[in-house]
Amino acid sequence: MAFSQKVVWITGASSGIGEHLAYAFAGHGARLILSSRNEQELKRVQKNLPEGTNSLILPMDVTEFDSIPALVQQVLGRFGRIDILVNNAGISQRSTVKETLFEVDEKIMKVNFLGTVALTKAVLPGMLERQEGQIVVISSVMGKVGTPRRSAYAASKHALHGWFDCLRAELHDEGVRVTIICPGYVHTNVTVNALTADGSPNRKMAESTRNGLSPGLFAEKALRAIAREREEELIGGKEILGVYIKRFFPRLFSRIARGLKVS
Repeated sequence: MAFSQKVVWITGASSGIGEHLAYAFAGHGARLILSSRNEQELKRVQKNLPEGTNSLILPMDVTEFDSIPALVQQVLGRFGRIDILVNNAGISQRSTVKETLFEVDEKIMKVNFLGTVALTKAVLPGMLERQEGQIVVISSVMGKVGTPRRSAYAASKHALHGWFDCLRAELHDEGVRVTIICPGYVHTNVTVNALTADGSPNRKMAESTRNGLSPGLFAEKALRAIAREREEELIGGKEILGVYIKRFFPRLFSRIARGLKVS
């Protein structure tokens, strides 16, 4: 995979999928910008990168929209360009619509959707000027379907698909590629950190997540999709079949979804 000396910016890089994407890109010789709100954990990830990796820790909160352009300029000042932007920052949910405070819906949309849009818009001019670059979006199987207790999360991921499908079409002749990756179950703390009805963390790991793909294996599969400039890639186990059931047998999927006990 041709990532040697590519400048790759990963959000949500302090744990889970983002952390292991950092290790995978570094293993292929990429230069990295690692961002999240947790600077201490970013330093841990940086320390675990292969020796000699050229990397920059750049703490950021993707919901602080006004701060993003200055951070982009900081990256450009260090590396001169951004070859691949990996929009991975996100947060999940475990609560019903009727119980969830509107403030929780708003927070999830800000983190998962609007933060991704804001960073992409700030990075895009440099890519368009060079007529090259790749924008990667870590979505979810929930960007294609809906199940109980994930309404705002599913909405935010569906929104990413709509927005980035439009962007891909607009940029087809401009040299910038868009890749949307949809994970199924990956063994991370995503369900532990998921927001409950009042905005507090779930603090429990779902059994489905515990039995999911290892984040390292997911990262290698994701890098193959990115290298091939795939428009969209589903990565997971049998749960990704739900996308196809929804597409071809929607009533069957509705029955299945109603019966799901989502922890």
